[in-house]
Amino acid sequence: MLSKEKLFKDYVPILVMIIFILIVQLLALFLSIPMEAGDMQAFEDPESAANPLYYIVLILLFTGLILLSIKKNMQWIIQSIVLLAVMATLYFVVFVVLESIGFSSIIGLLAAALISVGLTSILYVYPEWYIINFTGIIIAAGASAIFGISLAIGPVILLLIILAIYDAISVYKTKHMLSLADGAIDMKLPILFVVPKKLNYSFKQTSSNKHNKDEAFLMGLGDAVIPTILVVSAYVFVDYNGLIPYHVLGAILGTIIGYFTLTMLVMKGKPQAGLPFLNSGVILGYVAGCLIGGIPILG
Repeated sequence: MLSKEKLFKDYVPILVMIIFILIVQLLALFLSIPMEAGDMQAFEDPESAANPLYYIVLILLFTGLILLSIKKNMQWIIQSIVLLAVMATLYFVVFVVLESIGFSSIIGLLAAALISVGLTSILYVYPEWYIINFTGIIIAAGASAIFGISLAIGPVILLLIILAIYDAISVYKTKHMLSLADGAIDMKLPILFVVPKKLNYSFKQTSSNKHNKDEAFLMGLGDAVIPTILVVSAYVFVDYNGLIPYHVLGAILGTIIGYFTLTMLVMKGKPQAGLPFLNSGVILGYVAGCLIGGIPILG
């Protein structure tokens, strides 16, 4: 029988992370329609196979910039870039939400500006774990929605396969993703989800040298964003018959199954690449849902 302490430290954080992923996916689905109506797509041609390559290039450039700033002890550069990106994403998400519930464009623009600047300022001044998580959910949902409405099914699946391979190489071979995670902890960047295992835990006072896996459970924001892109793309680009979108539900369930598989290995104490499990899960779940619903896999 599990003790209460072990239950809280090992299994509650996993359940919380699953809830975070589900919130991100549901919020991204909600945002996708007004964002598509507002022409907020990142790419002009969602069917182009070149789109995933542009995405990969951006990821490589961003990763290289973070690692270089860490090596040169110039973390303020990447902090500034990330916080500006956070502010911009918050602005778009808040504006879309306000406009979708009936606020006028002028009021929506002003309110979105105030909220995005205010929340980003709080994040910079007081980067505690609950601020990081709240902001991370909004950012992850917004980014997932934007790229989900910008990439059709074929390009998304290609992107997920490439990113799964890249993640595996960067964790198991080059190990630079581990350095990236350490840098995110030290710079308090909102590109992580943080679930404390102790009631007195403070992410603000934690560094990569002091971080202990017994104190908090961490997950990169990309582990929620990348599979959710397929969930949104399936919702936007695939026509289905009937009332139940089996392909979307299958993608969501596949993400959760992939995450469960991942966490079972992580609990053994060794760092794991998340995307090979999550991307495989969401792709297989999507395909299964298509087969159940009699829906063409490529839309």
